[in-house]
Amino acid sequence: MQELLKRLTGLWDDFLKLYEKLDIDGKLKKIAELEKEVAEPEIWRDVEKATAKNQELAKLQNETEPYELLKTQISDLKELMAMGDESMEAEFAEQITAMETEFTELKKALRFQGPYDSKDAIVRITSGAGGTEAMDWAGMLERMYLRYFERKGFKTTCLERVEGEEAGIKTAVYEVSGTNVYGFLKSEHGVHRLVRLSPFNANNLRQTSFALVEILPVIKTDTDVVIDDKDLRIDVYHSGGHGGQSVNTTNSAVRITHLPTNTVVAIQNERSQLQNKEKAMEILRGKLVQMQLEQHAETIGELRAGESAGWGQQIRNYVLQPYKLVKDTRTGYEETDPDGVLDGKIDGFIDKYLEM
Repeated sequence: MQELLKRLTGLWDDFLKLYEKLDIDGKLKKIAELEKEVAEPEIWRDVEKATAKNQELAKLQNETEPYELLKTQISDLKELMAMGDESMEAEFAEQITAMETEFTELKKALRFQGPYDSKDAIVRITSGAGGTEAMDWAGMLERMYLRYFERKGFKTTCLERVEGEEAGIKTAVYEVSGTNVYGFLKSEHGVHRLVRLSPFNANNLRQTSFALVEILPVIKTDTDVVIDDKDLRIDVYHSGGHGGQSVNTTNSAVRITHLPTNTVVAIQNERSQLQNKEKAMEILRGKLVQMQLEQHAETIGELRAGESAGWGQQIRNYVLQPYKLVKDTRTGYEETDPDGVLDGKIDGFIDKYLEM
């Protein structure tokens, strides 16, 4: 029984810390105020204001109810266990385990509180300088992410893929759909660095390669991100590569440039110019939102050219030689099994980033 009491006390202490950090008491006071306001008949003279108050009330109630319920459960069990009924020890253990699981789920849910975390994502992988070596590294990252998406049950659609002359890829763009996709993947945005003995070097020398991974939220409508038409330059041109009978005979490829930030998006995957334009705008919105997050800008209009992370932010090192280690430069989290990581087992890196 003493061990169970210790577990319950530890759970209670951890719960209270989170309860205080989230200011649940403050939110409960706000709920009481809002309930009084919406109960007044006069407020419904302004339907828009009343509706906004009701929505705020519902949001706060949804946020606080799970914590209030768990608080009551733990408190009641503490009182019951204080009576010292040894015959209920097995039942107490079962209840504590259930509460610990619930607490873990509440903490996990907090990881996806960002404004775009629930959205799908565009994943763009680009090889850095270094020719075949860099393109091979970009191809390795592409495989790593595709294996991860498969494990998570995410749906992937290839929007663009340009293969390297000898190996790997120059660039690949995927749209990834599922639950909280952007929330999971946002930790992967940045430069990934590989150190290994080069398979493309006759002397088998140690080589360092870089690839840029961009993670962009999928913003499908203009109402979510407002872009002024005068800030855009739209060019159309002949598509290249595979795509069907008319791919090289019509101006179906689209390049959109956001002039204030000099952000360029080009899409030629679809056979229709209209489809390519819609997809390019979708990616452009995601790029501008990502820049907005990086620059801490209030609006798209405040964005400045050349100040996004781009190639400047190295987030993870993958060392295969002279030792084996994958280490995240932001969290300090590391794995000593690069082969497993490159096979898509990147949950540890993502979880550690989200815990931050």
